[in-house]
Amino acid sequence: MQFPSRRRKNNINPQTELYGHALQFYGQPPLENISLSEFETFAVDRLKLLKTIENLGVSYVKLSEQYAKKLETEFKNLNFPYRPDAKRRKDHISHFILRLAYCQTEDLRRWFIQQEVDLFRYRFNDLPPKHKLEFLHRNNLQYDTISVEEKKTLLDKLVNSSYAVSGITVEDQDFYKVPFQDALDLVRTRKVYLKAGYVYIPHQDIVTIVLNDFRTRLSKALALTARSLPAVHSDERLQPLLNHLSHAYVGQDYSIQKNVGKISLEQIDSLSGKSFPLCMRQLHQNLRESHHLRHGGRMQYGLFLKGIGLSLEQALQFWRSEFIRGKVDADKFDKAYAYGIRHMFGKEGKRADYTPYSCMKVILSNPPSQGDHHGCPFRHSDPELLKQKLQFYKVSPSGISQILELVKGMHYQLACQKYFELTHNVSEASFSLNHPNQYFIESQRVLGGGKDIKREMDTPQRSQDNHTWSDISSLSSPTSFCLIICEEWWLSENQESFALKWRQLL
Repeated sequence: MQFPSRRRKNNINPQTELYGHALQFYGQPPLENISLSEFETFAVDRLKLLKTIENLGVSYVKLSEQYAKKLETEFKNLNFPYRPDAKRRKDHISHFILRLAYCQTEDLRRWFIQQEVDLFRYRFNDLPPKHKLEFLHRNNLQYDTISVEEKKTLLDKLVNSSYAVSGITVEDQDFYKVPFQDALDLVRTRKVYLKAGYVYIPHQDIVTIVLNDFRTRLSKALALTARSLPAVHSDERLQPLLNHLSHAYVGQDYSIQKNVGKISLEQIDSLSGKSFPLCMRQLHQNLRESHHLRHGGRMQYGLFLKGIGLSLEQALQFWRSEFIRGKVDADKFDKAYAYGIRHMFGKEGKRADYTPYSCMKVILSNPPSQGDHHGCPFRHSDPELLKQKLQFYKVSPSGISQILELVKGMHYQLACQKYFELTHNVSEASFSLNHPNQYFIESQRVLGGGKDIKREMDTPQRSQDNHTWSDISSLSSPTSFCLIICEEWWLSENQESFALKWRQLL
């Protein structure tokens, strides 16, 4: 009779036991099988959460009430439960998936650790005192508490050195004696009493020690995960997913050509100074000055222009007119460069509709070398050179200091967002910047009083389609006629056939 009882007791589902707690160090990897679809969905949702945490961490004080409310709202919007009364399966599995994606380089590891630490801090502070103690005991975090006698001896020191501690509360709470190197954040902000290499930490500030422990464990775990990558990359199903996640853009898709025809070639110079992000403004300026861009610059800038509404015809005309002003003649352009432009628009090669680069791709992929102008100025420019650029674009000294501080903290997208706020005279942007084309659209909305981009009425407009022969023959101006003929000849795929039709028309 006792055997069934024992069997039930020993057959406790380890996953149920694991997910029964609101917080963990993610020491045990998931043990179940999941589909590739669920794998990608979980990872993308957690990536959205971590990017939100990064943005909120710069916009608000991390321990403030406003920060906590904003983060709580995001948890609900992203459907990311973590409390024990909810299913924590998604939280647990998604953490380990992103470990695989973000263990590949030092920059990726550093970013992942910082966001996970901030997430852990919020969750730990959100726990009731009883559950905090349970967490410490469950993870064998046995910190030494000082005796009552030592507490009385150090009473004045503890009151004067510890944040929000009075003489009454000193007697009612525990103090932990910890090596100072485990509590550098508290030492740096002078919130604890330091003596002979040890700090005395009140129970309410123990989160600092827990965070250091979590950071150390996660750092070691990522290093171990990196060693296992060759085995993981041998799986052809996982390798492309993991490589994509580390550069993933989780916002709006700007590959859809819904804006085609809304801008003209004559507007580009004006728009570059008003509505282009700094990376594209830099590319446009160098193109105008040197009449050439290398492949990386052409891809980054060309896809951006495609995303804001430039048609294939306009793109060919734009790049041709600029390159032939330099050392490239028209024949060489058609042979060496026109194919690449048509390829961007899915008209050559495998005919894929290429997507404009997101901020993450610009920051993390294909860093610029000598003579290149692509990349992210906030990530790839020397700080002094970046400062000179910002001064040239008339950013205020205080604004430059704010941007450089964000760059120093490796918050490159937030630095670009601050550049947007300063150049558009808005106190706080109403969006989280993740894409250069998003920057352009938001800029047009601000400059247009909240309206979408509209083509200027007095700007000559070309249809996305080729001119018809009846349109050409009906032109009254000889100059207009010649310009159209020349343009259509350059854009024609079969120029001999075009010449024959031209002779017949004439």
